[in-house]
Amino acid sequence: MKTSWRSASLVASAAAVLALTTACGQDGGAAAGSQNVGATAAPGDVGDLGAGAGDGVGTGAGAGQASASAPEPAGKLSVSANADFGELVTDGAGRTLYRFDADTAEPPKTTCENDCASTWPPVAADDAIAGEGIDKDLLGEVTRPDGTKQLTIGGWPAYRYAKDTSPGDVKGQGVGKKWYALAADGKKAKAEPAAGLSTRNDPKLGEIVVDKNGMTVYRFMKDEAWPKPVSACTGACLEKWPVVAPVEANDTKGVEKKGLMSFTRPDGAAQQTIDCWPIYAFAGDKKAGDTNGQGVGGTWYAVKPDGKPVGAPKK
Repeated sequence: MKTSWRSASLVASAAAVLALTTACGQDGGAAAGSQNVGATAAPGDVGDLGAGAGDGVGTGAGAGQASASAPEPAGKLSVSANADFGELVTDGAGRTLYRFDADTAEPPKTTCENDCASTWPPVAADDAIAGEGIDKDLLGEVTRPDGTKQLTIGGWPAYRYAKDTSPGDVKGQGVGKKWYALAADGKKAKAEPAAGLSTRNDPKLGEIVVDKNGMTVYRFMKDEAWPKPVSACTGACLEKWPVVAPVEANDTKGVEKKGLMSFTRPDGAAQQTIDCWPIYAFAGDKKAGDTNGQGVGGTWYAVKPDGKPVGAPKK
């Protein structure tokens, strides 16, 4: 009887273990073929960033841990602009998608499982739609070890981040120096330096010129442009309306090059012009997108890409 009981106990233990294991007027100066859809991948090793790390930077592929739930649907993918990280891919709900440096794109391979996949949920491939700014030829899929299909972009498996609680959040950028928001081509999202002068579409004023920090620039209706730029803003005026410093013509985007030049003021400072008209910032604008200087005194107006004042009364 003892031998029989011991044998049964060993069999039950083995079964349990098995179940648990799985001059003014003059002009101024990742490839789509790497998808290998359906490629499988085994759990990877990311060195000292192991299972249980607070931000899920490891694979979490420890013994006795169950597989993560099936990937959530992606919906219609699109490209969103982020002031810090440039253009990045978001899902149909506006959530940022990420890539993991421990994965590979050629061939596509996912290494984030178990605890890692709880912190970084994989994105399902079956309902992904290429929206505006997304090349459908760069969308693919990879079969995860649990048999589910995960979306790939430019070959890179796509994930969300559990700590991104609202659309537009990018809290996962740079976590563990291995997780990065996805750009539309599958590369890491990275902001390009802003142009010295560029344009933006203001909901009230239309397309207007902004500086490298996104601050609105203005014209003073008492200034002159022809035959040469002359600023009528001097002394205390400059405390409220600081001049815009010179910008190279090749450091502009969307601004007309004709008459794009700088000149030297009587006080020795250099000032930028658009269509030969001097331009300024406004001390009352506190953040990018502000247009508090528009119409001040009936003489200050935001600037169109061609240098004309926005909303100024016609003479």
